[in-house]
Amino acid sequence: MALRFGLFGTGHWAAETHAAGLAAHPGAELVGVWGRDRAKATALAQRYGVAPYPDVDALLADVDAVAVALPPDVQARIAVRAADAGRHLLLDKPLALTLPDADRIVAAVTRRDVASVVFFTSRFNPSMIDFLARSADGAWHGARGALFAAISEPGNPYGASPWRHTYGGLWDIGPHVLSVVLPVLGPVARVAAMPGPAGGVHLLLRHTGGATSTLSLNLDGPVAAKTFDVTFFGEPGIVPVPHRDVTTGQAFHSAVDALLGQVTAGAPGHPCDVRFGRQVVAVLAAADTARAEQRIVDVPAGKPVA
Repeated sequence: MALRFGLFGTGHWAAETHAAGLAAHPGAELVGVWGRDRAKATALAQRYGVAPYPDVDALLADVDAVAVALPPDVQARIAVRAADAGRHLLLDKPLALTLPDADRIVAAVTRRDVASVVFFTSRFNPSMIDFLARSADGAWHGARGALFAAISEPGNPYGASPWRHTYGGLWDIGPHVLSVVLPVLGPVARVAAMPGPAGGVHLLLRHTGGATSTLSLNLDGPVAAKTFDVTFFGEPGIVPVPHRDVTTGQAFHSAVDALLGQVTAGAPGHPCDVRFGRQVVAVLAAADTARAEQRIVDVPAGKPVA
């Protein structure tokens, strides 16, 4: 029997990635759509032949799992309600915009023992999965990464996104780089941050095992400077991470597979679950403080949850 999903969100990412992916997946059934804009929710639901829901809890009552494509602060509230209702979670990055919100999600998931996946796109690329499996035990000294986007480029579907413009590259594209660096170098202990031109930010990270990494992020940079480049260095030499070799839709299909696998096995837990999502938020929050206060900030470790 297919896992019944409720979709929360009505924007481009919700329609073209989440809704399309769930509707096409043989192990999933898209049941209904909820959105803050009821007209958009109705239009998206009609497009996929499902029901629009005016109430969050009504949709939660009719499904087994939720897929959330909303701004991170809104996602955090929906995720806690869904987990407390016993629903499995397919969430987007970043998990939340504050560490307390991320902790509340982890606590709810732990209380109800539900499955969770945070859709870090690069982590569901077969070449990246293979690279990380081969690199996790390497004697790495550090990494350098650069992710430069151009959100104001004409035709960019996220160009009018308020939360992206408010929180910038640190919170929007920083999770992509961290999702690749953390599995290889381990958790981050300390962060320094420096603002750069055009809203960019540059991070220096000290990992708990002693490695260091430097990350440069810009969400609204020049079109000609767009890049995604992460390179590790150490005893194995200098090794760049592979570029994505699947479409976003194919990566999302794999994320749904990952959630279904947990549910079928009755064993919640995945390398990109909400606990990993919380680890990423902890680094981002510390970096935000470091940038604002121009000092080195300690990253709080994960704490036990009730």
